[in-house]
Amino acid sequence: MPIIDRHRRDGTRLVQILWDVQDQLGWLPPEALTRIAEAVGWPRANVESTAGFYSFFHTRPMGRYRVLWSDNITDRMLGSQDLMQTLCQKLWLEPGRVSEDGLVSVDTTSCTGLCDQGPALLVNYRAMPGATPERVDKIASLIRNRVPLADWPQEWFRIEDNIRRRDVLLGHDLVPGEALSAALARGAEAMIAEVKRANLRGRGGAGFGTAAKWEACRQAPGDRRYVVCNADEGEPGTFKDRVLLTRHADLVFEGMTIAGHAIGAASGLLYLRGEYRYLKDDLEAVLARRRRDGLLGENILGTRFAFEIEIHLGAGAYVCGEESALIESLEGKPGKPRIRPPFPVVRGYLGQPTAVNNVETLAAACLVAAHGGEWFAAIGTAKSTGTKLLSISGDVARPGIYEYPFGVSVAQVLADCGANDPQAVQVSGAAGVCLAGNELSRRIAFEDIPTAGSFMVFDHSRDMFDVARNFVDFFAHESCGFCTPCRVGTAINKRLMRKIADGQGSPYDIDEMFKLHRLMQGTSHCGLGNSASSALFDTLTKFKPAFERRLRSLEYEPGFDLDHALSHARQMTGRDDPGAHLNQEAEA
Repeated sequence: MPIIDRHRRDGTRLVQILWDVQDQLGWLPPEALTRIAEAVGWPRANVESTAGFYSFFHTRPMGRYRVLWSDNITDRMLGSQDLMQTLCQKLWLEPGRVSEDGLVSVDTTSCTGLCDQGPALLVNYRAMPGATPERVDKIASLIRNRVPLADWPQEWFRIEDNIRRRDVLLGHDLVPGEALSAALARGAEAMIAEVKRANLRGRGGAGFGTAAKWEACRQAPGDRRYVVCNADEGEPGTFKDRVLLTRHADLVFEGMTIAGHAIGAASGLLYLRGEYRYLKDDLEAVLARRRRDGLLGENILGTRFAFEIEIHLGAGAYVCGEESALIESLEGKPGKPRIRPPFPVVRGYLGQPTAVNNVETLAAACLVAAHGGEWFAAIGTAKSTGTKLLSISGDVARPGIYEYPFGVSVAQVLADCGANDPQAVQVSGAAGVCLAGNELSRRIAFEDIPTAGSFMVFDHSRDMFDVARNFVDFFAHESCGFCTPCRVGTAINKRLMRKIADGQGSPYDIDEMFKLHRLMQGTSHCGLGNSASSALFDTLTKFKPAFERRLRSLEYEPGFDLDHALSHARQMTGRDDPGAHLNQEAEA
């Protein structure tokens, strides 16, 4: 197969191979998986396992037009569910199904990183923001008439950056190569020392010291070293990395190159989430230009330093934002988190020392290289230096990207983005913290509220139970299933939330969710499981009336609705009189 040959019959490139084969065939038929397994020398079961793990891979035929609606809570707040139902009605199709003629399939997907311009959808993995009823009518017509996607109105696919507030990162005036030249002049060890002086911490949310990571990777024994840029921006409500990759790709690639020189690596990999596939061609063009300009490849800037960068495309798995799961995916396997230690800096990609950094972290490293650690450390707070990009969406007048020095108050951010009636703010996505109205004086900083960058605002018209339920459903869908606490815990939370929503809940169900939160935090295998119930816990604690008003009783817990269970019998017999119903409270 030419596709496999193009990927050097390398099993570690399996995810990329599966993408190319699916593009060609429309899906991944069994015979294709068999041929791939034979070509790369892997057991067929391993290839099938990878193909079945990622939500963007299909081992059964899908529609020629594959429409995926973003199902984040902010998209729902903008009417995405009604729009999806309208589209399905016009196409005579049920959500989650493929039309009988194989023309179209419509379903939901997790957050597409377009929360500032929703409702958003992907059509054959091309992003389309700002859906409206009028546009849905036209989409249905185009699909029914089998109009090629290339002939659809191109303005439908235009993505806005919506940068609302700039500071030193988004407002930088560096030209390509300027930061890299400064880093090469310093030398590897001096560059790490400068990053340490800057106290640059990871911008992905965990806040680990960047210099400590680079130094550990540089000193770890290994034949080769790798730099990995984590661009798997899957946390609901987050889109800052999309904007950085769109507007400042040079800065990100330059940061990777600086990191490569610092740790002694010759290769870098940018792991781009599948939802951002539409960015790949433009990013490849930036890489090609940097090679032409002597900023990548051999003898960079006339030195003996050589470094190359390759883009790997993810395929729809939130858990791959965890660094060891991301590395598993880079190696062609299902993205399941590894047991740690050893950590990636010691044993990462292909078993070699690997530095995994966030997009924003690598961009910030360029500022340190160009201006020095002391300059950088003077911005923000003593423990949280530099600036932070915030992806702001929800009930605000001006959604988009805001850059602030660390230490800014939540209240200041809300004032700037036009949040006039805040009931709650979900900071750092579904895995983060939910702030109530009495907590808005808190500050964005590692010593107070650390954040990966998501900032979803809910006014008093929103039902916080619905918000929490959306996050619960998200984690139940995205759990990789590796460990029991997360796999079972997220499923139980989903069942209990559905039970409460149906009016069958009791205080015991709320108590059960509190117990599950404590269990999952202490026993889950990775960060996903440890944080999967955080938003639910916060909402239960701070907005408990939103749950309690749905409870059927404060005194007992119905195991199930017996009267509802008899509805099918009533339908078959044509009866709906009082004698055909049970008084379940009296029975209890």
